[in-house]
Amino acid sequence: MAGHGAQEHPHGADRLCAAGDRVYSRAVRRGRVPRRDAEPVPCLLELALLHPDPDDMDWLVPTSPQEVMTRLLRGVQEEVSASQRRVGSAVEAFEWYAGLGRAVQAPAGAESTAIRVLDGLSRIQAAMDEATQACTTEVLTVQPGGIRREAELSEGLHRALALRGRGVRMRDMYTHVARHGQGLLNYLELMGDAVEARTLDEVIDRLILFDRTVAFIPANTDRTMALELRHPGLIAYLVTVFERLWRLAIPLTAPLPDTGIEGISHREQSIAALLAEGHQDAVIAERLGISVRTARAHIARLSETLGAASRTQLGVRIAQAGLDGSPRGAPAPVILPGRESRTAR
Repeated sequence: MAGHGAQEHPHGADRLCAAGDRVYSRAVRRGRVPRRDAEPVPCLLELALLHPDPDDMDWLVPTSPQEVMTRLLRGVQEEVSASQRRVGSAVEAFEWYAGLGRAVQAPAGAESTAIRVLDGLSRIQAAMDEATQACTTEVLTVQPGGIRREAELSEGLHRALALRGRGVRMRDMYTHVARHGQGLLNYLELMGDAVEARTLDEVIDRLILFDRTVAFIPANTDRTMALELRHPGLIAYLVTVFERLWRLAIPLTAPLPDTGIEGISHREQSIAALLAEGHQDAVIAERLGISVRTARAHIARLSETLGAASRTQLGVRIAQAGLDGSPRGAPAPVILPGRESRTAR
């Protein structure tokens, strides 16, 4: 019976069930209740709120509320004391572990925070917000991909505006394809001379450098994880990479250079160079920040312009035209479709 009652009345003396409250209240008012009245609420006996009347075992008398309160408070005090002991033990243990950590890591200086893995977009955003607040001089960024979507530009707009407000200078590097995005042009117009932008055919993966002291790079392909880098050697290396790419890049306000070959655009020249290296369409598209469909359309136009009937022949014509990036000593003439001479057949 007692076990059955415990399952139906899982509570303590400080929060009686409705049936138990009615029976115990009646027992306090009257001084005792028949044992049969307490049968539906065995919790009262289990919690020692009722106990048998020594003079008549068919009746139950209540434990005084003052005694119940004293017992409850004693239990609470014991729980608090036990919790305090557990807290003290935990603090003591982890202080000991921390001492071990300091002993092991002391020779390494600040190496423990030189590389930090940020797992999840919220942690990445929080770390970048913290770096933005601490930044006082310069931000360098590399933004791969094609045309920048409005959502991507809006994501970091609050940080960019905060930096501009403190007089921080920003240099951003994009692919040439990004030039065609109105969202990027609107963003640069909003930022004014606080941001200088340049473009390249292709750039490295995403990079953000604050004051040449902390950098953020992706840690996986979908960018849900990032690395926060503070190691001076890594930072110096990334700054060097950025500066060398920056010297090769073309200011966004300047037109792209002419290829020098009639009918060949700058993008098609870039595609031709990657084709000459043996890359597949998907790789070319990813590196230039365009879709595979767009890449294939450019390849088709390139083949038509150079008069190539196959992929192999296109490679030969690319080399003949010097579009593979190799120096041309005495290049063979480029024969465009519809202009072949009879002797060239």
